[in-house]
Amino acid sequence: MEKAIEFLSGVRMTVIGGLFLAASLAFIVADKALPVDPAWVAVAVCGLPLVYAAIFNLIEQRRITVPLLVTIAMASAVYIGEVFAAGEIAFLMAVGQILEEKSVERARRGIKNLISLAPTRGRLITGGVEKSVPVMEIKESDILRVLPGETVPADGVVVSGASSIDQSVITGESLPVDKAVGDEVFCGTINRFGAIDIKATRAGRDSSFEKLIRLVRQAERDKSPTQRIAAKWASWLIPAALLLALIVYFATGDMSRAVTILVVFCPCSLVLATPTSIMAAIGQAAKYGVIVKSGAALETMGKVDCVAFDKTGTLTLGKPVVSDAVSASASLSDSDMLALAASAESLSEHPLGKAVAACAAERGLKISPAADFKMVPGRGISALVDGRRVLCGNERFLSENSVEAGSAKETLQNFRKDGKAVILVAVDGEFAGVVALSDVIRDGAAEAVMQLSQMGAKSVLLTGDNAGAAEFLAEKTGVGKVFAGLLPAEKMSEIKRLRDGGLTVCMVGDGVNDAPALKSANVGVAMASMGSDIAVEASDIALMGDDISKIPYLKRLSNATVWLIKFNIILSIFINAVAITLSILGVLNPVTGALVHNVGSLIVVINAGLLYDRNYLTAKKSAA
Repeated sequence: MEKAIEFLSGVRMTVIGGLFLAASLAFIVADKALPVDPAWVAVAVCGLPLVYAAIFNLIEQRRITVPLLVTIAMASAVYIGEVFAAGEIAFLMAVGQILEEKSVERARRGIKNLISLAPTRGRLITGGVEKSVPVMEIKESDILRVLPGETVPADGVVVSGASSIDQSVITGESLPVDKAVGDEVFCGTINRFGAIDIKATRAGRDSSFEKLIRLVRQAERDKSPTQRIAAKWASWLIPAALLLALIVYFATGDMSRAVTILVVFCPCSLVLATPTSIMAAIGQAAKYGVIVKSGAALETMGKVDCVAFDKTGTLTLGKPVVSDAVSASASLSDSDMLALAASAESLSEHPLGKAVAACAAERGLKISPAADFKMVPGRGISALVDGRRVLCGNERFLSENSVEAGSAKETLQNFRKDGKAVILVAVDGEFAGVVALSDVIRDGAAEAVMQLSQMGAKSVLLTGDNAGAAEFLAEKTGVGKVFAGLLPAEKMSEIKRLRDGGLTVCMVGDGVNDAPALKSANVGVAMASMGSDIAVEASDIALMGDDISKIPYLKRLSNATVWLIKFNIILSIFINAVAITLSILGVLNPVTGALVHNVGSLIVVINAGLLYDRNYLTAKKSAA
């Protein structure tokens, strides 16, 4: 039975019902009669799902719903021979249901993608012997070996070796983080360079990655779907319609008037008011590269008064570039120092090294071949360039090679205060200078924050990066408040804290680590081009072009959509009230009542079409 009802409720069968209903109207207008009214097909195809829903809700769930009123109206119309009126009601309600379902469909594949990233096996070291075991067999205090390119199988502490770990899946940091003995590593992160041994501190279901999966699931359960407005009003709408129809029947003795009241009382335009506007808005957003997954998200976006941004890949491009090259040698210019560093780094696989080499190439500097290249994971690199020994790395690396960079202490402090990563350069055992790198602020980020502020939405920054980088970015973009060094659970907690404070929160992010926060926010927006599939699936809205200026656009579009929905609802109620009055006076019969009733539905659809064609990309245009 349920499969049959699902088949009848589909788009194809609804269209067939509409075609037969149109044929019935054509014969009515032409004043021609057929042995069997074509509208019977619309009654059967579009009406049976409504009858089933009415009976199921009444008996199984003990709820009075709109389908019950529609069923009574259809039955009454058929009883007095007005089959077209019955078919018209059924068809419009079916169309409204289809539009609503299209507007609230949600993609839920993100959790599967997240689970696919989880490590399945680890290298357990027992008595000096290495053995591959399932991650669920790993216990606290086990010693695990992680080779370059492998995923860390458990949370732990490095006990041997050094490397750089890509932990963007957990913290969202754009660059691999150097790890040495005593440093913490997280499950699910990727070892990029050297082999390390770690001592497990949290394994299996207690690991940070498993907690991340549970957070996304929990946040998904915390989100409840919005109810249809007409369904909320059904508890009083149906008794009111029946009571009024009975009063008119007993007062006039005219069954046709009573049935007409039931026909025009059906909330067809009211049911269409929300989904048509939402569908139009979703269609317009798609034109500009914004994918809105649900009508509820679009409605809620207009109420947002706090936008929480991730840093890397959201307000920034997530790509390090050289911002400064400062020579500390009298014999080397800034460009000469940068050229030597780039030549040495030309064989490096580290993102910072690649950025230095790319910068030198862009500036047209000479890149000399490097020889005797050596890399010390977590420290730096060494190479011979034109017969000169060049070292590039951190202070510890230079110190281990008997090079002191004390003269650059103030310069380093200033760079780090601005959130920049630094590479110290030494040439032939002498300190030569500093190369500073920073993430690039996304075009339009500051303008987007300013526009949101003008619309009454404050901005906050939630990032796993260090406080210096976060504060520097906030100063450049105008973000009001900063929360730095956050893990996924902490980002989610901040979102909940903001919501508990009475704010309607929109979270904008791009990484796997943002997925729980995206789910926890009232509205989650993902940067789809650069962002992970998991962040996109966890979000309510996806920006396909990573254009941050689309956030203010979304708020303007949402405001206009909510206003139009309210206008359509009020207009629908007004038209129904006029039609009910005319029905009581006997001016309308079931067929003419159904046609007048269509006026409200037609206006609702036209308004939705106008919404689709408007431009809300700029505040000036949307105001016009």
